[in-house]
Amino acid sequence: MNYEAVIGLEIHVQLNTKTKTFCGCSTSFGEEPNTHTCPVCLGLPGALPVLNREALHKAILAGLALNCEVAEYSVFARKNYFYPDLPKAYQISQYEYPINKGGYVVIKDANGKEKRIGITRAHLEEDAGKLIHDEDPKGPSYVDLNRCGTPLLEIVSEPDIRTPDEAYNFLHAIKEIMQYVGVSECNMEKGELRVDVNISVRPYGQKEMGIKHEIKNMNSFANVKRALEYEMKRQVRVLRTGGTLKQETRLFDQSKNATVPMRTKEEAHDYRYFPDPDLVPVILKKEEIEEIRKELPELPMAKRKRFIEEYKLTEYDAVNICSSKKLADYFENAVRNYKNPKKIANWILSEMMRVIKEGEIDIEDFIVKPEMLRELFEIMDSGLISGKIAKEVYDEMVKTGKRASAIVKEKGLKQVVDEDEIGKVVEEVLKENADAVEDIKKGKKNAFGFLMGQIMKKTKGKANPKLANEILNKRLFQSQ
Repeated sequence: MNYEAVIGLEIHVQLNTKTKTFCGCSTSFGEEPNTHTCPVCLGLPGALPVLNREALHKAILAGLALNCEVAEYSVFARKNYFYPDLPKAYQISQYEYPINKGGYVVIKDANGKEKRIGITRAHLEEDAGKLIHDEDPKGPSYVDLNRCGTPLLEIVSEPDIRTPDEAYNFLHAIKEIMQYVGVSECNMEKGELRVDVNISVRPYGQKEMGIKHEIKNMNSFANVKRALEYEMKRQVRVLRTGGTLKQETRLFDQSKNATVPMRTKEEAHDYRYFPDPDLVPVILKKEEIEEIRKELPELPMAKRKRFIEEYKLTEYDAVNICSSKKLADYFENAVRNYKNPKKIANWILSEMMRVIKEGEIDIEDFIVKPEMLRELFEIMDSGLISGKIAKEVYDEMVKTGKRASAIVKEKGLKQVVDEDEIGKVVEEVLKENADAVEDIKKGKKNAFGFLMGQIMKKTKGKANPKLANEILNKRLFQSQ
């Protein structure tokens, strides 16, 4: 299109502390409205905030995972604005002196090459409450202050993103990292991760930025991508037809798959930041920061590379398994001391993920534990059961939680490996399907598969497939 997009993201990650940022109220989700409040988060006169040490700890841990420089000196500021869902009418945030700055995340671009996306800052602040609007536009609006004061990490990217796909990949990378370090589950349905987008367009080769437009309140990564695709085309269309763009804030209308105006630059607000007089600066020692750094786990990109090298997985398998730390841990426990990790990886990404998605099961609560899956594969590799029977056994494991060895014994599913027994079945199948035998003599190869199917059917899938194949070949050759 001779134009390129310049995109930056503002990502709000809710930190999973038990209590709020500056008071002792619970952060538990889904409780009765306005039941988790106190004088501090209600902004009552004389109430003083006290910083939650765990919130600070998790903000530092997240910053280190994002390759940020953690500040030894940071300050909380008041962001002044009329907030209908913040009783104080200001938000405690960070401005000039954030806790984390100057980081980056590595993603894959459209060509599959690694690209570094800079992070300007990742600062700690408090969340606002939640406004609930009546379905009738003329009806009342309600406010639930339970969320008010919950700790947030606001991650602000550099304008290094050029395509909607890169934005999508960056969001996934941030979500994975936050989950891996254990600071947030990033459940968008619960509001634990929210995204605002900034986008402008400019002719290729131009260094100056275009006119920035902000898209607010994105509720899914897919919608972020769709909104950016639409907005990029819209801005280019305006410029190509001789129009001019004005800085504005827009919303994404899912039903129309389009962005719509919310407010223009003239309505923008000066937040009048100043240091919060009720909170002292946060002063850290280098030793404290380095001690927290020791808590960092192996992060997603490093784990993917290791899985490819150590377990000989394809990049596709490694990306999908490492997309969740819980899934990656399950896989590693399942393949411990097992000779063919790729087989278990395939099973996890097909059979296991199907069951988990259908049942909406958390991997930690999955009834088939890693060692149970490994045992199933060891039994299958020993020749005791076939691959087809293994699926039947697995389904029973999912239903009952029993081990594979117990199910095979109880149901008499042991594979038939006796040549005489299989030979009798083969003779029966050949007599009952003379037409198929004639087809094979005429060179119709698919008839062989039909006969094998009949053998497996007669033995209820218990015949050893390799042995049955050999005996069938021998009988057919002799019959010719």
